[in-house]
Amino acid sequence: MALDIQRREREDITVLDVAGRITVGEEAGAFRDTMRELTAGGVRNVILNLAGVDYIDSTGLGALVVCFTSLGKQGGRLKLENLNRRTIELLLFTKLTTVFEIFGDEQDAVNSFFPDRQIKRFDILTFVSEQAVEDK
Repeated sequence: MALDIQRREREDITVLDVAGRITVGEEAGAFRDTMRELTAGGVRNVILNLAGVDYIDSTGLGALVVCFTSLGKQGGRLKLENLNRRTIELLLFTKLTTVFEIFGDEQDAVNSFFPDRQIKRFDILTFVSEQAVEDK
């Protein structure tokens, strides 16, 4: 399945609605190219809405990290929202939950760019506890 990336703005924050798979090959390349174009155009703060992403492999995960680092070097930030169970588990396993800010709600992700706003971060401990109950 080809990677589809739709761009929109919300309160001067770029939101990318991503659908498909972020995997080795064209998909990860398309993702990196999109991020490169954004940063070249002066975009510094990005939210990735991953609600439509059903699979990320190690190359796709590497692309996320590269984009996170590139934005950070330019004074920007990359935040993630609406991750599925598998993606959350992948980030937990690779300890990237300590790197990425994750949100379950877009408004909280947007609010996180504004220091005077209240936000609710995605609670990893609650997620792990709920999964343990579901798996029994």
